[in-house]
Amino acid sequence: MMLNRLTDEEKEVILNKSTERPFTGEYDDFYKDGIYICRQCNLPLFEAKAKYDAGCGWPSFDDTYTGSVKELVDRDGSRTEILCSRCGGHLGHVFRGEKFSKRDTRHCVNSLSIKFVPRNEAGKYMHKTEKLETIILGGGCFWCVEAVFNRVPGVVKITSGYAGGVTKNPSYEEVSAGETGHAEVVKIEFEKDIVTLGKILEVFFLAHDPTTLNRQGNDVGTQYRSIVLYTNKEQVDTIKKVIERVGRNYKDPIVTEVKGLKKFYEAEDYHKQFYEKNSSNSYCRFVIKPKLDNITKEN
Repeated sequence: MMLNRLTDEEKEVILNKSTERPFTGEYDDFYKDGIYICRQCNLPLFEAKAKYDAGCGWPSFDDTYTGSVKELVDRDGSRTEILCSRCGGHLGHVFRGEKFSKRDTRHCVNSLSIKFVPRNEAGKYMHKTEKLETIILGGGCFWCVEAVFNRVPGVVKITSGYAGGVTKNPSYEEVSAGETGHAEVVKIEFEKDIVTLGKILEVFFLAHDPTTLNRQGNDVGTQYRSIVLYTNKEQVDTIKKVIERVGRNYKDPIVTEVKGLKKFYEAEDYHKQFYEKNSSNSYCRFVIKPKLDNITKEN
């Protein structure tokens, strides 16, 4: 991944997570048509039409490009930090429930973290479809699996859902009953030139126990089984090689189910970024917190 050279002032905000003084940023009182990209890696983050005046002294946006911004609990333990999903650069914080916009969301961003691009130049910064690859993974509760991949550079979109079964348009309650044949899974879209499928799979096997049949921790049932659903046949060879390699680390055999994806059903909205919104009391906090820390360090 190519990163832009940063000034000392930009490094202080983007890398050291400092905050620029209010009402001093280049884009605080700035309203032109175009897009805003990450100053460090050029990933498109916000549309100009999502920008509004919140009166807070920093650029404010009530929407993002899908998958471009990640949310984490801030180191102060109370606020929600937002970062570029590709390079991990600090952007600012997100606040909800303030009633400042129709979407009731304020992505409060440092001007030093972003760069404005006029509309007529925006196209060259957008994702090219041929650079993206998709894989479907299930390793227990999808809240936890989503939380893991929110920390992997190169992953541009994560969608929780249901797959691998027979019931059409299943609900969470139906899947939880264990009679649909579906597993709780996440659809992961990633940039192939930044992170490989092999690396995605290595993180996946690190984040759960692939040797326990239909079980992860206290979650028991076929809906919690370990499963990899490939989206093209070219992925199969990589999947087999990774399973063979990581299998040497376990005394019990890997029982991960591997098969082609037939249909993915997106989960209900309240499941999206569940861990980030409920990390203080989330089940995933106790199940995978140590693994989250290790994965963050490795990536």
